[in-house]
Amino acid sequence: MASELIMFGTGCALVTRCYNTCFAIKSGDEYFLVDGGGGNGVLSQMGKASVDLLKVRAMFVTHAHTDHLLGVIWVLRFVAMRMIYGEYPGQFHVYCHDELERAIRTICNLVLPPNHLRFFDNGIVFHVVADGDKAEAAGLELSFFDLGAVKSKQFGFKATLPDGQALCCLGDEPCRESSRQHVKNADWLMAEAFCLYAQRETFKPYDKGHSTALDAARLAQELGVKNLVLYHTEDTQLDKRKALYSDEAASAFDGRIFVPDDLERIILEAGEV
Repeated sequence: MASELIMFGTGCALVTRCYNTCFAIKSGDEYFLVDGGGGNGVLSQMGKASVDLLKVRAMFVTHAHTDHLLGVIWVLRFVAMRMIYGEYPGQFHVYCHDELERAIRTICNLVLPPNHLRFFDNGIVFHVVADGDKAEAAGLELSFFDLGAVKSKQFGFKATLPDGQALCCLGDEPCRESSRQHVKNADWLMAEAFCLYAQRETFKPYDKGHSTALDAARLAQELGVKNLVLYHTEDTQLDKRKALYSDEAASAFDGRIFVPDDLERIILEAGEV
């Protein structure tokens, strides 16, 4: 059975018409969650996508911005509550870099009750990752790498799927020279596209450490990527986003292009370009 990508949210920080970026990779019967979006809407999005949080066995958090981090607190709260009732099987694993672990623990210590916090380092296990570290979670072989972010410290990851395909996630950062080795010849690249190239003077993506759909497409073409997934966008043209971003990316990239909406599912199978 092919793995599956489930997009709970596809928007950047200040969107109001879609949810902030977070997604899961389904491998077999388990899910690997990436980021949590900006709040408890992540639980609603999971419910709408018919994803059982009891089968989410691990998560990776890219960085400490509110639109990626705050939903993590709600996920941990949910898991802890299910552990209190004896409903969550085994351990829940959280992968993140050192600064992010401190941020998550600080927020949780401030807002979660002691009967939830008692599961930290017991049922809820943190794994602090450094550049080049590897792990296995939810049926995936993972390698983590520092994105060299100009904003807050941020990591991406490369996941080897059970069928051998490689999926690379760059968080919401453009790809810098140090990350290209991880992206080269990837079967799937998840790249932020803050706006269209024609909108760069309006949305100022480069001032924010972001890129455009055209920039992501040029990168994917240069590095031999097979499938490009564009997300973390503005929402002013949400009804036309899929067509507009796909058309712009197609002008520079020969592979398959996906511009998912919230709750969209993508089967991660090899396909002819």
